[in-house]
Amino acid sequence: MRSNQTHARVTAESTAVTAGHDRERMGTPPPLGGRMCGIIAFSDRKVLDRDLTIQSMMKMIAHRGPNVKGSGYYTNDQVAMGFRRLSVIDLKSGKQPIFNEDETILITFNGEIYNYRELRAELLEAGHTFRTEADTEVLLHGYEQWGMEGLLGRIRGMFAFLIWDDNKKAMFGARDFFGIKPLYYYHQDGTFIVGSEIKSFLVHPNFRKELNEKAIKPFLMNQYNDLKETFFKGVYRFPAGHWFEFKDDRMDVHEFWDADYGHVDYRRSDEETIDEIDKAVQESVEAHRVADVKVGAFLSEGVDSSYVTTILKPNEVFSVNFDEGPFDEAGKAKELADHEGLHFNQYSVKADEAFEDFAEMQYHLDEPDANPSVIPLWYLCRLARKKVTVVLSGEGADELFAGYMNYGVHTKSRAIWNFAADIHKLPDGMRRIVAGTVKKMPNFPGRTQIYTQAAHPREYYAGQSVGYDMAQPTIFTSSQANAVLQPEYRNELTVNGLYQDDFDKVAGAEELKQIQYIDLKHFMFSDILQKADKISMAHSLELRVPYLDRKVAELAQTIPSSKLLNSNNSKDIFRKAANRHLPEEWSKRPKLGFPTPIKAWLREEKYCAQVRTLFGEDWVARFFDQEKILKMLEDNFDGRIDARRQIWNIFTFLTWYKLFFVDFDGTRERYEHLQPDVQEFMDKGVLA
Repeated sequence: MRSNQTHARVTAESTAVTAGHDRERMGTPPPLGGRMCGIIAFSDRKVLDRDLTIQSMMKMIAHRGPNVKGSGYYTNDQVAMGFRRLSVIDLKSGKQPIFNEDETILITFNGEIYNYRELRAELLEAGHTFRTEADTEVLLHGYEQWGMEGLLGRIRGMFAFLIWDDNKKAMFGARDFFGIKPLYYYHQDGTFIVGSEIKSFLVHPNFRKELNEKAIKPFLMNQYNDLKETFFKGVYRFPAGHWFEFKDDRMDVHEFWDADYGHVDYRRSDEETIDEIDKAVQESVEAHRVADVKVGAFLSEGVDSSYVTTILKPNEVFSVNFDEGPFDEAGKAKELADHEGLHFNQYSVKADEAFEDFAEMQYHLDEPDANPSVIPLWYLCRLARKKVTVVLSGEGADELFAGYMNYGVHTKSRAIWNFAADIHKLPDGMRRIVAGTVKKMPNFPGRTQIYTQAAHPREYYAGQSVGYDMAQPTIFTSSQANAVLQPEYRNELTVNGLYQDDFDKVAGAEELKQIQYIDLKHFMFSDILQKADKISMAHSLELRVPYLDRKVAELAQTIPSSKLLNSNNSKDIFRKAANRHLPEEWSKRPKLGFPTPIKAWLREEKYCAQVRTLFGEDWVARFFDQEKILKMLEDNFDGRIDARRQIWNIFTFLTWYKLFFVDFDGTRERYEHLQPDVQEFMDKGVLA
C-alpha cells in the first residue's frame, strides 16, 4: 500500500513540474480546485506511457480549458486523469487535480456546486482541512465524509466529476441531475475511458473507432441520436442522475436522482404557486450569477431568457438574428434590454458564414446534431465570448413548465379545446374508441387536438420530431427513413418505440407529466443540453442554465398539469410568475426557438449546390439511396415539396461522418485550435 501511494505522489509532482508548478521546489501547496473545464481519465494496463497518452487526450479538449497554468494531470500504475481549466472562480488557486490531506484521494471536476459554502462549513466543523475556496474541494472532502450517495444527496448544481481513491484502488464518477455537463465512457477489452468529450477518446492507442450503424435511423427520425450508445460504437453517454464505481475492470452504476411526479399539490392556490415559482427562479439565478469573471445573459424575445435577464440584470446581454429572416429575435430583445437599461450586443448571421462554419460546429458536437438552432447558438457564443466568460440562458423552462406547443396546443379555437378536454375525461375504453376513429379520419380542423386528448401519450407521442399537426410531420417518419436508407440500415424502429421504457417509469403520473418526462430524458438530454455545452465550450464560454436547478425542478413537478397547460397558454402559471418582472407583452409571447432560415437557404442555388455536392460523393451510397435523396433535394429546391428538415438531417449526418471517418486527420488539422477571440485573450495573458 505504501509503495503504491509513493509512486502516485511522485507522478503527480512530476505533472506539476510540467505545468510550471514544482510544489516542493517552489514551496507552493499541492494542485488546488478549479471550475468549468474538461475532464478525461483512463485505466488501461496495456498503455506503457500514461503521461504522454493523457496529455495527448487533454490536448483534444484544450478549448474546454485554455488556461494552461490551471490544467494538470495525474498518473499511477492503474489510472491516468487529466484536466483542462477555464478560470471562473478562485482564479489564483483553481488548479486540478486536487488532493485530500494525505494525498490518497484526488478529484477532477467540471461544473458548479451552488450550495458549496454551506457544505464547506459543515465539513470544516467535521475537521476537514481546506486549501482552496473552490467548490471542487467540497466534493472531495464530501466524498470522504459521506461517501458517494451521501454527497450526491446533499449537493445542488451541475457537474461531472471523477475521483480516484487510492485506498480502495477504485475510481468513482457522477453526472448531474439533468445531464447539463457531459460525460461519456468506453469499456472494451481492458480499456476504460471516461471524459467530457468523445474526441479525446480518439487518440487513445487502444480505442477502436467504429461507426455505430444502429444510430443512423434514430438520428434521421429525431435530428439527434436517441440511443444510449453514441455514434461511436462502444461509447455511451453516462446517464444523468447516476454515479459509478470502477474497480478491477468492472463498472457498477447507481442512480441517485430522477424526476418524481408523485407529489402533485392540488391544494395550493394560483397565487401561492406563482409566489413559489418566482422565489425558486430568483434564488436559482442568484446562485448562478456567482463568479470572479464577467457574467452576461443570452436574450431572445421569448419569456424564458427574458425572465432570467430581468432578474440577473447583467451589464451585457447578447442576441442574434439572420440577414434572411424569417423573424427578428434581436429587435424585440433590444426593446427589453433598453427597457431594463442593459447594454445590448447583436450579431446578424449571414448564410455564407453559416455554411462555411457548419462543419466546425459538428466537429465540436462530437455527434451529429441537425437542430437548426445549433447555428445561431454558435454565433451567439462567439459574440458573448468577446466580452464575458459566463452567460446565463433559458434552457429547461419548456420541459419543466410545459412550454412546447405539441404538449397539447394544436388549436386556437376555445370551442375545440373545450370539446377535446371533455373527451379527455371519458373512461379509458371510450377514449380509445374515439382516438382510433379520429386517427383513421382525413384531416380536419381540430383533428390533432381531439386525437391527442383521446389517446394516451405512450400510444402517439413522438417528441419534437413532428409538427403540431398530425398531417405535417417535420422530420422523417420510420417509413420515410427506411425509404431513403440502404437496406441494411432499415428496421421497424419508431420514435415512440424508443420512449416506451421511460413511459413505464412514469405510468402513474398525470399524462402531461409523462410527456414532460420523455422530453426531459430524450430531447433535452440528447439534443438541447449537448449543443448548449459543446457549442459554448467550443468558444471557451461557460453557459449556465438556472431553470435546470434541482429545487426549481422539484417545485415544477408538484404543479398540477391544469395550471401549466390550458386554454389560456402553454407554461401558463410560469408566465404569470415571469410577468412580475416583465412587461406584460413579453410574458405572453409564443415560443420561437431561434428560427433559422434553412428553408430559404435550400432554395438558393448557391447553398443547394453545396448540399448537392455532398449528397453526390461516392461514399454516400454506403448509407443512402443517392437517387432518392438527390431528387428530394431538387424537388425541395423547385418548391414542389417542403423537405427542408429531412434534407438538413441528411446533410448534417454526412457532414459529421466526413469529418470523423473520411478525413479525420484533416479535421484535426483544421479544428484542433482555440477560437480566435479566445486565442487573443491567451496571447495577451488575460484570464478572461
